[in-house]
Amino acid sequence: MTSPDELDTQLTLRTAVARFEDLRTREALAGEDDPDPIPLTRDETLELLTLGEVIARKAGYGRQLTVRSARAAGASWAAIGRALGTTKQSAWEAHARWIDDQAAQHHADGVSGLDELAVARSRRLAGRPDDDRG
Repeated sequence: MTSPDELDTQLTLRTAVARFEDLRTREALAGEDDPDPIPLTRDETLELLTLGEVIARKAGYGRQLTVRSARAAGASWAAIGRALGTTKQSAWEAHARWIDDQAAQHHADGVSGLDELAVARSRRLAGRPDDDRG
């Protein structure tokens, strides 16, 4: 069985979602009145779980990149929080954790994540949750 870390490097968000939807549809239809249901195998069921994790990771990373873009475009943390269905404080804290995570990844392997300069720029752009923008 492939791990989320392995699949994450092999699939784009689009291909992961397509495969997830294929397996999820088969899983759902196997319980219907289908005369010839094709239930998922054990490996396919585990793949479905793994794909869900890969999609969540990729979506989370993409969300934080979009948060950064929103800040660069002048959005306030209150507006970002509303867009995410949360408070400005929670939105800011999630983004701050993401920046910390990116710094730790780069520190660990020197390649992935954000280097020191990118981290400093990201923190400056993030500001504080009470910053008044747009």
